[in-house]
Amino acid sequence: MNAASFRRLVVVLAATAGVAACGADAVSPLPVQPPGPSRSTPTPATPATTTMPATTPATAGSPTRPPPTSARPVPAPPEPTRTRGTPRTTPPPADATPACQGAVRYDLPLAETEIELLRSLCFATGAVLRIQGIGPGLVTVDRPELVSQQYEAGVVDIRFVRPGTVAVTIPKDGREHTITVVVR
Repeated sequence: MNAASFRRLVVVLAATAGVAACGADAVSPLPVQPPGPSRSTPTPATPATTTMPATTPATAGSPTRPPPTSARPVPAPPEPTRTRGTPRTTPPPADATPACQGAVRYDLPLAETEIELLRSLCFATGAVLRIQGIGPGLVTVDRPELVSQQYEAGVVDIRFVRPGTVAVTIPKDGREHTITVVVR
């Protein structure tokens, strides 16, 4: 006798002993197992299932009746709260959009940057535009009330302190380049 057959025998004996001690009406099927003829005959595909005899030795003369079923209803799956493709009802935060950066420090090294290609930027309030490699007093802004500007050792820091639009003018190679900065 192998281990699987031994386990099956122990389960069948335990189930039979419990039914014989309590009577046929005291045992009800588990809620996950459907009652019916499939429970009374063992199947080879499910070796761990228990078998329930149709009659017990105490009630051998009485007619067999199906075991009682569980009265608990099976719960329905939860309703989906959102379907795919549904548009958002609230806009994403301003600092989470890829076009507008948050309150970051944006480094702009003039020696390594093609400033002609940089036309506009978008930041959150509190961001700093750091322009590296320029002399004092060369960088100008059209709205000084929206920024706090500081120069030190060839670096101009422009901190955007209020929301609005600021035009930052930077001279390079004899030309003036304007970067429009939107501050949210």
